[in-house]
Amino acid sequence: MLCRRCSTLLRGSRVLAVPTRSTGQNVASPTIMRRYASSTSIASSTPQSAFRRSTAPRTSPTYQFYSSAASPGATTSTTEPEAKSSVVEKPDFLDEAESTIWDRLTKEFNPVELVVQDISGGCGSMYGIDISSKKFRGANMLKQQRMVNTVLGDLMKGWHGVQLKTRVP
Repeated sequence: MLCRRCSTLLRGSRVLAVPTRSTGQNVASPTIMRRYASSTSIASSTPQSAFRRSTAPRTSPTYQFYSSAASPGATTSTTEPEAKSSVVEKPDFLDEAESTIWDRLTKEFNPVELVVQDISGGCGSMYGIDISSKKFRGANMLKQQRMVNTVLGDLMKGWHGVQLKTRVP
């Protein structure tokens, strides 16, 4: 997927066909000539390495999951009530919109794990949500995601998109 600027630059660089006269001489229309001229200026000013596919391995983004589950090396207290351990602690780095999403999902689903992240670059048009709740038990993936959509429906109307991952703990 290319951004608008890159796709606009590349769109002008393609010459698909040059019409020919019946005498066999090549004649190019002014539009095709402009496209060809712009592509040669782009090609001459841009190194060829910019158009090659990178062979470097891609790294996936790292996520920090907030869960009430004890870490492998930690010891657990037997006097702590069970209801207390299923509450997910809200991180302090969430912005206002992420916090609203977090609060709604926590109130409705009482999740074991929850990650809310603005993946639009900070403009608030796309969010990544990863939620694990016991309330999803017995529901297929589509039903689980519809449950989340119902809770966040009025907020989602203003979004460009959402990356939603649901699962049963």
